[in-house]
Amino acid sequence: MWLGNGLLTLGMVPRLGGRLLSLSGVDGREQLWRNDELLTDDLALRREHRPHSGELGDWVNYGGDKTWPAPQGWEHSAQWAGPPDPVLDSGRYEAEVEVDDEGAAVTLTSGDDPRTGLRFVRRFELRRGRCSYRLRLTAINTGDREVRWSLWNVTQLAGDGAGGTYVSGAAEVTDLLAGTGYPKWTAEDSCVHVPHQDVVGKLGFPAAEGWLAHVGLGATLTQSFAVDPEAEYPDGGSRVEVWMEHPLPEPLAALGDLGPPARIVECEVLGPLTALAPGERTTLTLDCAVTAGDQPVRHVTELGHWTDDEFVPYADGVIEAGERIEVRAGRPVPIPPGQWEFVEVNR
Repeated sequence: MWLGNGLLTLGMVPRLGGRLLSLSGVDGREQLWRNDELLTDDLALRREHRPHSGELGDWVNYGGDKTWPAPQGWEHSAQWAGPPDPVLDSGRYEAEVEVDDEGAAVTLTSGDDPRTGLRFVRRFELRRGRCSYRLRLTAINTGDREVRWSLWNVTQLAGDGAGGTYVSGAAEVTDLLAGTGYPKWTAEDSCVHVPHQDVVGKLGFPAAEGWLAHVGLGATLTQSFAVDPEAEYPDGGSRVEVWMEHPLPEPLAALGDLGPPARIVECEVLGPLTALAPGERTTLTLDCAVTAGDQPVRHVTELGHWTDDEFVPYADGVIEAGERIEVRAGRPVPIPPGQWEFVEVNR
């Protein structure tokens, strides 16, 4: 399924765990990492797909953007022993399309997973004149017992070349998992920068303040989300996690024989751990934008993001910064240093 507005194009495959498997801006540059051995450029399968479970080494990694339950683990029933699993990760999602004068939306709904007790709903909303989309995630307890889970959205991107991931907030970083080591990071201007690097491992960010950005290969993907400072989050309080991997001579036995297929970065946003009685639900909303340019991201707002000396708008309109400038969404606009506080965007 394809959803586009001339500034942004999304490609989804409902039968592959409700995944978003293509995301490109006005220049057509692909943002997501996708396994080309499994999928063509038009998202056709190169081989038969069947929902399945098993060890990490059995996971068929198609790439893209998907939603899982957290915490992950293999010790007890309050942990999600995936991927893979046959319902939420590799099962078929049902699709519903809505179109109106403002734009369009695609809602993807999973089957009911007996192990976690959950049903997932992934709703993609795209409006006219914007290079951004809203992803509304919902987990519903369809079982007959209380469960406690966090929504966990995972976006896979290419980990090649310069750039990396920027996470808002103080430099409070938790080492979560080391396949070959922990990723290195630096603190930069009220955010943390995790550069691309050859390592298999994961970091958690308990102090994340509501946005992250991945920069590389001439483009930027930002994700904004609400955080609840009073809530409990999985994995030592992590609101954001960054996983990195690269090809290895042999699969990692300590990680269930996981064999990384490429240089991949996973930008992961988590919601609060929430106890759900039967029939109750929890939600997580992400506002995501694709723009040209690969400069460090210093701040993300609803209207656009800042680099060191540019404002990058997310909507067509007019910028006022001492002069009126017509802008096209996704293109950086130079702003004289010291004038950023005077910028307004009129859609």
